[in-house]
Amino acid sequence: MKSLTRIFSIMRKEFLQLGRDRLTFGMIIGIPLIQLLMFGYAINTDVRNLSAAYADEADSHLSRRLVSDLRATQVINIQQRVSSVQELNRLMDAGLISIGIYIPDDFDRRVLQRDRPALQLLVDGTDPILLGVAQQLTAMPVRFDSQPAIPGADVLMEVRNFYNPERRSAVNIVPGLLGVILTMTMVMFTAVAIVREKERGNMELLINTPIRTPELMLGKIFPYIFIGLIQLVIILALGRYLFQVPIRGSELHILLASLLFIATNLSLGLLVSTMATTQFQAMQMTFFVLLPSILLSGFMFPFDGMPILAQRIAEVLPLTHFNRLIRGIMLRGVDIMSMWDEAAALGTFMLVALTLAIARFRKRLD
Repeated sequence: MKSLTRIFSIMRKEFLQLGRDRLTFGMIIGIPLIQLLMFGYAINTDVRNLSAAYADEADSHLSRRLVSDLRATQVINIQQRVSSVQELNRLMDAGLISIGIYIPDDFDRRVLQRDRPALQLLVDGTDPILLGVAQQLTAMPVRFDSQPAIPGADVLMEVRNFYNPERRSAVNIVPGLLGVILTMTMVMFTAVAIVREKERGNMELLINTPIRTPELMLGKIFPYIFIGLIQLVIILALGRYLFQVPIRGSELHILLASLLFIATNLSLGLLVSTMATTQFQAMQMTFFVLLPSILLSGFMFPFDGMPILAQRIAEVLPLTHFNRLIRGIMLRGVDIMSMWDEAAALGTFMLVALTLAIARFRKRLD
């Protein structure tokens, strides 16, 4: 009986302690809620509204009818018409579209004779899910006025797989995994940096030194930049030699994009460290950063297939912009300047996070 009393006393103490720790209590409610909303609403494997463009060299009644039918499927969101297949290739290289529709000038004759595919679907093959969507479009039955329905598949449409002809999932996963690993480690390392100094009693010593707040913050960041670069080299080397992931772009541009992303995550980690009071709280807050980054950044699911609200939330996550950058450089061979808007988004996020971290840290010292 006395043993049960002692057990219940410990239980009561634990419940009281959980009630005082607002962050832990928030995680008890927040983690299931966030996961349910993300997996049930934001994450959608029934991919729709993929960004697309088309080049219609035939410009006939039949070709316009086909484009209208493709748009009506709601699987693709046709955003613009271009003049040539070269323009489609340029848009795909820049990551502005996922699917290109090329209709040749002899489209009508091909439709009538049905001896070879009448059009081509140009697909960004770096994501295997997009290839599956394109195959579904080829199976779409198409009817042209009095003509009998064309079953599609091997008659009307031909799928051309860009950037990943072997359809290997590692080509898509490894560049995205680079961003996930850097996010997890860089934010986690720096999230506990300031808190650790406080818990060890070193903060009072640092306050009494002539060092300024920006100098302290930058001094905390720079060592972890080298750690991030070591991780970058390891991941790229293993991806290249174990999984044969191609590197079609410049290694210098990969380095510049990774440095910017590392600095952004370190700034975010410092901001987290100024809001946490213990290392355990810092780790908890890191989890709230990491989970949305993995699920909403386009690492696991096609970005265009997510609902609009989820896309808006994902745009404020650094990993979303880095995924576009690193996949564009590694897999499509573009340079960082052609994706300057993604680099600018990372730079802006870094400056804002670092400025807030410095301001909050100065306020805490006061």
